[in-house]
Amino acid sequence: MKERLLRLTWVAAKKDLTQTLTTKGDPIAVIPESTESASAWQQGSKDNGSQGRKWEDPRRNRLARFEKASGFIGASMYYAKEAFIFLFMNGPRADDYRETDPGERRLSKPLAKAVNLLEEAAKEQEPDALFLLAELNFYGNYTHPRNYKQAFRKYSDLASLDGNSSAQHMVGFMYATGIGGAVERDQAKALMYHTFSALEGNTKSQMTTAFRHHSGIGTPRNCNEAAYWYKHVADKAIAWSRSGPPGGQTVQKESYKIADENGGVYGEGASVVSSGVHANKAGPNSDSHAAFDDVLEYLDLMSRKGDLKATFSLGRLNYEGSRTMKRNLKTARYYFRLVARKYWAKDGSVIMEDSGIGKVASKAAGYLGRMALRGEGMEQSFEKALVWFKRGLANGDALCQYELGLMYLHGFGVRKDPVTAADYFKEAANQDFASAQTYLGQLFLDQGDISTATRYFDLAARHGHIEAFYHLAEISNNGIGRERSCGMATAYYKLVAEKAEPIHSSLNEANDAYEDGDMETALVNYMMAAEQGYEAAQANVAYILDGHRSFLSLGSLLSWKKHRNSLRNTILALIYWTRSAKQSNIDSMVKMGDYYLGGLGVEADMEKAATCYQTAAETHQSAQALWNLGYIHENGIGVEQDFHLAKRFYDQALETNQEAYLPVKMALIKLRMRSFWNTITHGKVNSIQPEPDNKKDWSFSEWMSNFLEDHHPYYNTADDDDDFVDPSSDPMPGGDDYIDDIDESIIESLIILGLAGALAFLVYYRQQRQNSHRREMERQQQQQQGGLPAPQQQPPAQEPPLPGQQPDGGFFPPPGDPNYGQWIAGGIGQ
Repeated sequence: MKERLLRLTWVAAKKDLTQTLTTKGDPIAVIPESTESASAWQQGSKDNGSQGRKWEDPRRNRLARFEKASGFIGASMYYAKEAFIFLFMNGPRADDYRETDPGERRLSKPLAKAVNLLEEAAKEQEPDALFLLAELNFYGNYTHPRNYKQAFRKYSDLASLDGNSSAQHMVGFMYATGIGGAVERDQAKALMYHTFSALEGNTKSQMTTAFRHHSGIGTPRNCNEAAYWYKHVADKAIAWSRSGPPGGQTVQKESYKIADENGGVYGEGASVVSSGVHANKAGPNSDSHAAFDDVLEYLDLMSRKGDLKATFSLGRLNYEGSRTMKRNLKTARYYFRLVARKYWAKDGSVIMEDSGIGKVASKAAGYLGRMALRGEGMEQSFEKALVWFKRGLANGDALCQYELGLMYLHGFGVRKDPVTAADYFKEAANQDFASAQTYLGQLFLDQGDISTATRYFDLAARHGHIEAFYHLAEISNNGIGRERSCGMATAYYKLVAEKAEPIHSSLNEANDAYEDGDMETALVNYMMAAEQGYEAAQANVAYILDGHRSFLSLGSLLSWKKHRNSLRNTILALIYWTRSAKQSNIDSMVKMGDYYLGGLGVEADMEKAATCYQTAAETHQSAQALWNLGYIHENGIGVEQDFHLAKRFYDQALETNQEAYLPVKMALIKLRMRSFWNTITHGKVNSIQPEPDNKKDWSFSEWMSNFLEDHHPYYNTADDDDDFVDPSSDPMPGGDDYIDDIDESIIESLIILGLAGALAFLVYYRQQRQNSHRREMERQQQQQQGGLPAPQQQPPAQEPPLPGQQPDGGFFPPPGDPNYGQWIAGGIGQ
């Protein structure tokens, strides 16, 4: 009798909720159709994260949808709307996002009746009624106001009643975040409830438990526990990925940082994502500044003019989709067929031999064959797929090679032949096709060739292939062919788990809510993903909760925007900035320093602030961190005051980001003035010192020694390709190598010095001969002028002179000789 009454109560409540929704024209998306489906839905052990929880509040301001557009006209309209609302519609709001008292909102009669019936059933410990009431209060479904405290009570009652895994997950989430002030944060209790839920198979709690053990949240870090839970999620992720059509599921990445849409946490040019090596350095007329719609319009224009590459690009964009563009398989097929018809006739013959057109057409044929193989945008047909793949194979298209290998590996429309499949995979892998590299690695792994398989998995992992990461995780976790590495296994399992977003994350709902202007729903869903370890979600939560982006913001002036200030929570923002920073987000690390420096959400700690800035600056990517280091050293905040070291950090900030020219130069001007005053007043601070001169006055012996030891500077410009010669290619292996130890520059220097010495000796010897001859001539002249006869000496017997020989025995006429002038002019012998 009791079960019959509960059943009638459930049906009546469902009827009233249905009436509430149909009067508003909204479909039923949450309540199950039967008690069996309701019970399975309520148990939540197989929860895949896709329950119909998104519900748009019809009272939300429609103007929130009007976002700032790019371009002068769009920006003008945006600010005109802001001014209009500020002047004429700036009134107090009747509601608030953090409202927790349901009495402040009047429920519609059908909804109030349904809630009363559910409350009566909940008093009888009916699990379905408890779960539905908890969902109504937490998510605000069916226009029900949010009440986090009431939701916590219902979730807690349900978790205590029968150990419902979804309820345990939600209780753990609310203990971890303290959302809405429903309960005080308690990380130990959060881990306990998540562990209970994970043991029941809840994928979300398994992710959360793994991340907490991995990062040491509420428990000491435990690599083995993290690897254990991440492996559970990774196994589910791979099973889901392989469950799709041939080739696996198509995954659309939903995790992105909302701050990057505005140039980063610190804005355009000041954040790492938009400065330094990541800055958009193209000119103002470049297409790199164009909006996505403008790019599509340009590609469409070029396609109409007959540009096949533009046509193929349009087809690929429609096939793969993006965050701002949904997949359109029919449109993609249309563009691919346009390209293919320019190269092949209906019978498959080539219309015009052109290598450029042929390559583009082969790529289009690969996508057409893939769509036929997977049944995307058309009926699945292995025969059509084989035709397209063989056409594209003629021009060596990697996608066609891979898909043919897949068909032969599994026997899709052809005979099953792993050898032929391996040949096709190898050809595609040689063109760096990640999927082919993964399958080829699997074939080598099955044969026991661990080293070759690992090499192919590493190549595919460079492109982020989920299967490659999974196999690398298994190899590292089980120590196959190498020593077991728990850290590597955990990292790979985490990557695999996070790539399967649709099975456990709420990022899609969070992104939709943020784009619609529903900040609270976006925050809640981002927080759920952040608790699971998504770094992008952690950065998003911190960015939304951060209330200190600028000293003068528009939101502080417009009272109609003050409802968003209720979402500001500096303590929780610091927690998520910290978690994001631990996952190598540099801007988050700088933000941590800002919070410790300003005492935001935590007691001010200058040493921790300096440590955060120093850690971020070591990457040499954040000019903001380097500038902050210069500032704290200039003012002695948390470190010893040092003007000279501050100048170095300012200079490094300018080297890292040229856009920091103005703030750096202004800071340097002020710093030099302070340093000058410190110097003339004999202050205790280390002033700016001139850079030391490394030059040294060397003696001649030291200079000669250094000259012989150092390479000539011009040698550094020589081609260094010979330095990379493979030793195994040495034409004379095993020969004497001692000659190579002698530096060729030393030998050349010695030869030059020897030649210079010989030349100097010859010049010296010639000068001595000339001086001796001149002295002899002067002595003879003096004797003749003095009347003294020259002493007669018996000349020794001499050989007869040679033709042209001078009296002194030389062949060159001495100065004063009549033939001297002719000899100088080269006249002798003419």
